[in-house]
Amino acid sequence: MQNLGRMSVSDFKSRPKMPLTLVLDSVRSGLNVGSIFRTADAFALERMLLCGITAQPPHREILKTALGSTDSVDWTYYDTSIQAVQALKNEGYIVLAIEQTMKKIWLQDFSPEAESRYAFILGNEVEGFDSETLALCDGALEIPQFGTKHSLNVAVAAGIVAWEFVRKAAF
Repeated sequence: MQNLGRMSVSDFKSRPKMPLTLVLDSVRSGLNVGSIFRTADAFALERMLLCGITAQPPHREILKTALGSTDSVDWTYYDTSIQAVQALKNEGYIVLAIEQTMKKIWLQDFSPEAESRYAFILGNEVEGFDSETLALCDGALEIPQFGTKHSLNVAVAAGIVAWEFVRKAAF
């Protein structure tokens, strides 16, 4: 089978990354975490921060869906999303929650600022994330939805927001 021009892990580690970090706040499914690792690899995102009860590699469920991307994508664990957000803000990141809130920016209306680094926080599959974390964010992005459920799987949401960021920041 051809490698279709895919780079090695060492080449990936040394290539420039998109200025986006994904923060997973108590994502309970290791399968979702692994899928998000693959998304971070696919779009050459800067890194991932895993918080709270979010599983960490080498967790069996993560490895099942990550398909090796835990080796290519840098990640760090924080006990709480509050600690992660504070660290990101100290590093100069613009931190945005991916959440349904009254004060939000529709994803299609979001325009990344040139030369800025971003972090998108994705919350627990059922509970989202706590109001204290939300209050620390610089804003919220909402993915428009038109069905009856008004929610998406967290891994699907991560893919949508990552692609929209890359599409607008890189092209």
